[in-house]
Parts: sequence; C-alpha cells; structure tokens
Amino acid sequence: MSFDALVIGASSRIAQAAIEQLSHQNDCRMVYTVSQFPPRFFSRKIRPLLCDYSQKSIEEICQYLLTNTKNLSKVLICNGVLHNTQYTPEKKLEDIQSEQLAGLYRSNAIVPMLWLSRLIQILKGEKATQIALFSARVGSISDNKMGGWYAYRASKAALNMLIQTSAIEYARRAKNVKLIAFHPGTTDTPLSKPFQKSVPVGKLFTPEFVAQRLLSIMDNAKMDNQASFIDWDNKKIEW
Repeated sequence: MSFDALVIGASSRIAQAAIEQLSHQNDCRMVYTVSQFPPRFFSRKIRPLLCDYSQKSIEEICQYLLTNTKNLSKVLICNGVLHNTQYTPEKKLEDIQSEQLAGLYRSNAIVPMLWLSRLIQILKGEKATQIALFSARVGSISDNKMGGWYAYRASKAALNMLIQTSAIEYARRAKNVKLIAFHPGTTDTPLSKPFQKSVPVGKLFTPEFVAQRLLSIMDNAKMDNQASFIDWDNKKIEW
C-alpha cells in the first residue's frame, strides 16, 4: 500500500537526503516538503510547501494536508538551531543572553510542538505512522556531564518533555502513531561545522547515512504508543 511522507525543515542537509531517498521508494506516492525557501531539487513525487513557521502558517499547511494527503504515515520534523551569525553556544554562565535562550527555545521546541499539536487531526487513523523529531543527546538531563551550551541543551530538553507529554495524548487519540526523538549524531552539516575538529575518526556522518538510518528506524519502530529517545544506531538514550 502506498504512503505519503512529510518532511518539515526541508532545507537542512539531512532532510534533503531523506527527501531524495523517500522519492526513490516505489511505495512512496508523494513527499510533501515544508521550508522557508523553495527546494533545491524537484521531482514528480515532491510537493514543496512554503512556510514561515508562524502558528498561522503552520495551521494553513496542516489544513492543506488534511484535504490533500493520502495515507500520510511518515513525518520528519527536522527544525533546529545551534548557532547563527548572532550567537554561538555558551561556554560559561556569563555568556547567557535572553535573546539566545528565547530564540533557540522557539526554533528547537516551540515550532516542533506546534506541528505536533496540529498534525494529530491528520494522522489519526488505522495506518501505522511514525513521527521523528530531531532532538540531541545533549538534551538528555541524565546524560549531561560536561555543562555549557545552556540554550541548546535547555531547548532540546524542553523538546523531549513536549514529545513525552504529546505521546501520552497521542496514545489516547491516535493509537496508530509512534513519536521518536532522534539524535542524528555529529553529521557533516553547517550546524556541526564549527565543532568538527574534535569529532573522533569515523564519527562524522554524511547526511545520506543519517537519513538512511532514520528511515530504517522509522520503518522498524515498535508501535507501542510510547515516545522513544534514540540515536542514529537505534540505541536508547536516557531522557
């Protein structure tokens, strides 16, 4: 049976790799992509949707999907920010800025949560459906041994809590849906570029490799009505 996929934050390198791989799957009918700018490549299977990630824009796209998609059963929410031209990860307490905390919280937690809250009406049904949201190991409270990176850690920890809480309601209202908080590992993308010198040999992954691992994890996920926090190797991470 054919399915539709939705890739949100489609301009990221991992998202682009996932879109390309999905578009080559025979049973994938359509890949809906959501981004602020038009995609870099097109195919008959790709339907680009532009979004400014405001609540209004997200609601408009979800209304479009509600009336146009068929068997939407794969959702990748790839939004996330670590650094930009205005700020870099904090190394000490004195580096903390309110604008950075608020900005990363919006990008890494609020926007993904808006999607989760609006997609439930589209995804509830009979077909097994997986939603993967890009989290990070540094968002694990129990795994935090090094400190620093306050805004990024806190925003990903907030995302993890929102995923956990959403999974409880999805289990009541959309029992066919599995939520996955996914840690991609250090991937060769602009997000990790400033920090790649310290990555051990063999631990800097290509976007294509991570996308393939994620899609495989989604295909084989246990549909248990519980949220999972796992890495690229399908290994559990403590919340």
